[in-house]
Amino acid sequence: MLMGPGSTGPLNARLIAAAYRDEQEATDKVLRLGSAIDAYLFASPVPYEFARKAGVLTMPATYVPLGGASLHEALLRATLDERLDPTRASLDVLSRTDVVEAYSEVDLPVDGIHVHEELTSVAQLTSFHEGLWRRKSTRMAITCVRGVADRLESMGVPAIRLRPTNAGVRSALQTAGLLGAHHRLEEAQLGVVIVDVPTLRDSSRRSTPRYWRDELRLSLQRLLLQEAHRINATAHPVDDHTFMVTATRGSLVSATEGFRQPPFVERIKAELGIAIEVGIGMGRTTQDAETHARAALSRAQATRQSFAVDREGRSLVPAQRAPQRQSTEPLRTKGRETLLRLSEKIAEEDGPLVVDAENAGRMLGVTPRTARRLLRTLVEEGLAWPLPSNRTLQPGRPRQLYRLILEKLDKDKASK
Repeated sequence: MLMGPGSTGPLNARLIAAAYRDEQEATDKVLRLGSAIDAYLFASPVPYEFARKAGVLTMPATYVPLGGASLHEALLRATLDERLDPTRASLDVLSRTDVVEAYSEVDLPVDGIHVHEELTSVAQLTSFHEGLWRRKSTRMAITCVRGVADRLESMGVPAIRLRPTNAGVRSALQTAGLLGAHHRLEEAQLGVVIVDVPTLRDSSRRSTPRYWRDELRLSLQRLLLQEAHRINATAHPVDDHTFMVTATRGSLVSATEGFRQPPFVERIKAELGIAIEVGIGMGRTTQDAETHARAALSRAQATRQSFAVDREGRSLVPAQRAPQRQSTEPLRTKGRETLLRLSEKIAEEDGPLVVDAENAGRMLGVTPRTARRLLRTLVEEGLAWPLPSNRTLQPGRPRQLYRLILEKLDKDKASK
């Protein structure tokens, strides 16, 4: 924290400390800070990996590296201590490539080193180091994890904990500052959403009562105004079947789960029973953003592959669409059989279309692990949509939710 306004010049950012006793607590700290942060800087790759694997990083993030100069400093300390031998050592978390490179730079042989690259639990990493030491395969351990260093010390295993160097901290601070500044610029980009309503577009070509179209248009505009207000945006009609929502990239990110789900689609379908087509575009001006949004809409209508583009016209995260089938005869796949069984249970219990592995396993009579595999098969076959993880403050794997697309079964029945 004291290095923020260091000798390299003041950092144009406000630093907020989030201290923890154990690296795994970093996940909870990220959840508590929420979206008030422009960028996260972790003290090492260990808490960063815990937070990344938990799926809580919604903002740019980086960490202070422990390879390179930090490893050199640890090797120097070990060389100066007669009880330690860095040429017969076990190391964790770092990649073997980085370890070999650091050893080679100080002319130390690597034949006697053992590297555990994967970040696992404190108990597993401790067992890795202790086992090698007990078998006399090593004479010391070099660890990135504080809890591992403490346990090894209590067992009498010689250990050195890697520590970030001052230069590494300063460099990481500058990197985090640049990430935060870029994030703010990205969030402030203008974004335009073009909403096209096929029902209104097609009905205008037929002899549909005008009062019906006007009522639907007013209801749709009312819903879009509510949704726009929720994300600090504005909405207005463009013509008889098109609406425009003007926002910033930051507000659209939250409304689209990071451009993974088209906005407004589910609520409009649930409340009005109609489908809409959406195109999102970014730009330096509203006109640029609208141009890109219309291009994205045309692309989505033509290819069903993308509904959002950046300010250069490049696709953002592709929309998840069901694969197109060449034959009109419904294909009897394992995924469709699973979906059919789930639909029968949902009909019996009058249950929701959103399930997780536990609920699906209960309905199918299988374990949650097997249900998780079956749900992934549904996603691969375009029969379910993966929704954002249900994050809680409790430890463990976040609940992954899936929206079952039972409409596919209705299409199969209609095609018979």
